[in-house]
Amino acid sequence: MRARVVRVALVAAAVALILLAVPLAVAVRYVFFADERGELERDAMAAVVQVGPDFTAGDPVELPGARPGAALALYDAAGRLRSGTGPAAGGDAVRRALDGGVAQSGSGGDLVVAVPVSSSERVIGVIRASTSVRTVWARILWGWAALLGLCLLALGVAVVVARRQASVLAAPLEALARTSLAIADGDLTARAAHSTIAEIDEVARAHNTMVRRLSQLLEHERNFTSNASHQLRTPLTGLQLGLEAALADPAADPRAALAEAAERSRHLDDTIEEVLGLARTGTGTTPRAPQQPVADLLEAAERRWHGAFAVDGRRLETAWEPEAGRLPVPGRTVEQIIDILLDNAHRHGRGTVRATVRDLGTALALDVTDEGTGALDAREIFERGVGEGSGIGLALARQLAAAAEGRLALASTAPTRFTLLLPLHEDA
Repeated sequence: MRARVVRVALVAAAVALILLAVPLAVAVRYVFFADERGELERDAMAAVVQVGPDFTAGDPVELPGARPGAALALYDAAGRLRSGTGPAAGGDAVRRALDGGVAQSGSGGDLVVAVPVSSSERVIGVIRASTSVRTVWARILWGWAALLGLCLLALGVAVVVARRQASVLAAPLEALARTSLAIADGDLTARAAHSTIAEIDEVARAHNTMVRRLSQLLEHERNFTSNASHQLRTPLTGLQLGLEAALADPAADPRAALAEAAERSRHLDDTIEEVLGLARTGTGTTPRAPQQPVADLLEAAERRWHGAFAVDGRRLETAWEPEAGRLPVPGRTVEQIIDILLDNAHRHGRGTVRATVRDLGTALALDVTDEGTGALDAREIFERGVGEGSGIGLALARQLAAAAEGRLALASTAPTRFTLLLPLHEDA
């Protein structure tokens, strides 16, 4: 990534420098030749002043000193050298200057400027100023060398700037790649950091949104697995024990055993439906559980749990007011919550367990109380992984209560009492 950015920047800079340097080099050549011609013309004009009208009579003429690398010569009207440094024959430039105008030419490796000398409106001679073309080209080459140096300097600056910009552009992408690798290694808490580049920030936000949604989906999958294993373990154990007891007792009524097995199978089916429905709440709405009288749910729970408590020498009691017992509640959902609370009381509570129902007018209160006491945190106890067990049951019960538009809370610690509050609709 960095090398590619630097390469692209260098190509762009090189193309720009070439497009700028080539016309500039041509302009340097033109300017240097034009400047040298102008200098030669000024030297020739200065020499013209030194030539008097007696020049045609044969008087000697002393020309001014020429610049280094330049030569001055005086020619008469016949084009013969009379003074200074130059060829014996003036050449084409001198002949054209004799016609009355300034002439320029480049011949024999020299750059020549010829200026006519006039007297009484008559051309009486020509001053020829010349210099070697090599001298001009030497100056041009020095100018081109300076231009090349500037181009190389600009290219070096472009390299430095390109490397810096490549680092600025590549660093967020490299950080995003490291974050992706961390997520691939299992760290779902890794998130792409903010940068100063809007486009990369947009990619980072999309990446973080994708990871967050994937984390939620994975969390729902893990919760579904743990919820299903937690909720199915006790019903399956009860079903297995009931069938084994019926098989072990030759005098047992098979119809009663089959009826009990059928009821427990229905309960297993309801458990699976409720856990699946809760798992789908992260991706959409689920149908509301069918309404059932709360008294029927408590009676069924007492049948399921009576034997388990009796084996431990404990009692399970249920009570409700007649009108409260007829109040409808979401059947499968409340049934699962009751099972979780009774399982929690069976595993971690003491003494007699009581499940009671109260009518609060606009809500129904279902209390599950045992005779145990303990230092329980009313908030932490409903978090997964907290407590002596797996920490799944009470967290799941609170989720189920929220799905039924209710609320589950630890109402008391001495004795331990959990209260489920469910809103009552007008028709109830």
